[in-house]
Amino acid sequence: MATNLAIDDRLIEEARRLGGHKAKKEAVTAALEEYIQHRRQQQILEDFGTVDFDPEYDYRAERRRKRMG
Repeated sequence: MATNLAIDDRLIEEARRLGGHKAKKEAVTAALEEYIQHRRQQQILEDFGTVDFDPEYDYRAERRRKRMG
């Protein structure tokens, strides 16, 4: 999908150079992938501590039970 964006030439050139990318498209794609990964990690951090933890839970026993069943 072709998209026209007005991106600061100085920023895109620095991103391209720092990332070792030959083309602007490569730099933009890498930047978007890193942005998405960062946002997903942020969500994990925000969710940390919101899931109940059961110290009695035995994941190994649960795995064996699922294999036998």
